[in-house]
Amino acid sequence: MNIPAMRAVKETYPDAKITLAVSAEAKELAEIVEYADKVMVWDDDFRKSLRRLKFDACVILNPAKEAHLATFLAGIPLRVGYNRKWGILLTKKIADNKGLGLKHEVESNLELVSLIGAKTNDKSISLERLPAYNNPEYTGAVAVHPYTSDVVKQWPLERFMELAGRIAQELKSKVVLVGRVEDRGQSPSDAPRRIGSAGAPPPAGTVTSGVIDLINKTSLVELAQILKQCSLLVTCDSGPMHLAAAVGTPVVALFRNDIPGKAARRWGPWGEGHSVIEKSSLSNIIVDEVFNKAKEMLKK
Repeated sequence: MNIPAMRAVKETYPDAKITLAVSAEAKELAEIVEYADKVMVWDDDFRKSLRRLKFDACVILNPAKEAHLATFLAGIPLRVGYNRKWGILLTKKIADNKGLGLKHEVESNLELVSLIGAKTNDKSISLERLPAYNNPEYTGAVAVHPYTSDVVKQWPLERFMELAGRIAQELKSKVVLVGRVEDRGQSPSDAPRRIGSAGAPPPAGTVTSGVIDLINKTSLVELAQILKQCSLLVTCDSGPMHLAAAVGTPVVALFRNDIPGKAARRWGPWGEGHSVIEKSSLSNIIVDEVFNKAKEMLKK
């Protein structure tokens, strides 16, 4: 969701060299963003080298005391970000009202870079450098991402499993389970084990025919390549949701709308051709509703 902001900087300042400072986990994915001239891992070594690298400006898209302090101590003359978490150390800043959920994160990022005069008419997200990949096993499949890193955004796992089973059995569509299981007491093998007719789990250790288990088995770039081949992704608010949007795969996204800062208005799939099912409680979203929406979108 930072891509349109990066595009704005490049279009406004075509001679600028953009370095992305990201987590180690995101480095491979960041390297296929076409507006990045260089990608570095934000770690102790990078922080220590900030002054030596002599950056003219930095835009801190994710407010953090550590980032504000490190860029201040490095003497970077233009430091742009949100006025929170030691925002006093920035030279240009805007109020952080994102928790109110008044606009999409893409729009907030664009507002931030507008402080340095950067603008663009192209607000799309894309991964133009994604390496070509073709595996017939995934072509036309329905991807299901049953987990989220935020438990507040988690649709009940058993409903995801029932949904996956119904898509495989009733729609005769191949299902690909994707994503990663965080440390929440859930086993990577738990999801495929629980897929069955109408949610009834098959014997332990078996996987329903037509379901491919890729949970914890792909890098972010590999996941983007697989999602690009799929016909649809069903997910809660998650990283894979945004990856699917970036590679042009339609999304059925499940959201709660009782917390403005976590609602689809801020975090929903960006772009055209997606569908959001949003209710005050995720437990109010039933499997039939999601199944019917997936079925409808597969017909388009």
